[in-house]
Amino acid sequence: MSVTVGIPRALLFYYYYPQWKTFFDHLGVKTLVSRETTRGILEKGIKSTVDEACLPVKLAVGHVLDLYDKVDYIFLPRIVSTARREYICPKFLGFPDIVRNNINNLPPLIDYSMDLYRKGSSLYNLFYTVGRQFTHNPARIFMAYKKSIESLRMHCQEMEAGWLPFEAGGNHNHEHRPQSAGVQDVTIAVIGHPYNIYDRHISMNMVKRLWDYGANVVTADHLPENVFRREAGKLPKQLFWTLNQRMVGAAFYYFDRPEVDGLIHVASFGCGPDSMTGELIERFARQGSRKPLLNLTIDEHTGEAGMVTRLEAFMDMVRWRRQLDDVAATYY
Repeated sequence: MSVTVGIPRALLFYYYYPQWKTFFDHLGVKTLVSRETTRGILEKGIKSTVDEACLPVKLAVGHVLDLYDKVDYIFLPRIVSTARREYICPKFLGFPDIVRNNINNLPPLIDYSMDLYRKGSSLYNLFYTVGRQFTHNPARIFMAYKKSIESLRMHCQEMEAGWLPFEAGGNHNHEHRPQSAGVQDVTIAVIGHPYNIYDRHISMNMVKRLWDYGANVVTADHLPENVFRREAGKLPKQLFWTLNQRMVGAAFYYFDRPEVDGLIHVASFGCGPDSMTGELIERFARQGSRKPLLNLTIDEHTGEAGMVTRLEAFMDMVRWRRQLDDVAATYY
């Protein structure tokens, strides 16, 4: 009898989905990804979550609700730490509990912990524990794990080569900037968590809009880990939030790249780490760069008209600043 595991299209799905899907495939377990975000999915999540939760968590609850009557299990790993001596946002850590206490008649949750904080901890512990639910063959679990690591490595290589992850129909596809989007005359770095900038609904299709405005878009996911960690090392003290260290390091790197004309930082309203990251990026921009910076904060009330207006004004400012720089360069 076949078993189906549901995977919500939210939170760290955008980092790890290729690995998760490959692991389950090699165990002979079917997976079902929730639909792309709609207003209805978001509203369901808002109604089933406390007001104090940030937008990504509210949306993730909506994606769980989109799956709960269609699958046998829901995969919600309790991600505590993905790197030694660093943590993930505490709302991620408690997300399985948020779901369990706010949604009735749930299928069983697969919510085993991923905690790499301490030396000697292993990612394999999570996958072995998950695999034991579906097979008692340790060799099969280990081979599925090895294949999943290779899948994640290939995903990271594709991202570093310039692809962006846009998922459709439950398959993890990658897309380059469409050829019909016009001439690229500026490069914009979009700094934000993948679950904020790649979700077309809550970002209001920001990446495609920038393409249509004639921008080449680069993100933190285009950088190898050693690069953003090196750049984040410019801070006087190490950030122990892994995802925000990634954002700060990417912003510092792109501020120093001559081919990047401007930066957009996308944050979630009510997210403490994001507000701190935004402040660090803004201070760096004021002190060490002349490149335009746009800080965008999104929540469930953000309007499309306001987003479009700010993006258009920002693009005009970027082009105006570059024209000034080109004129100034002719005199030196």
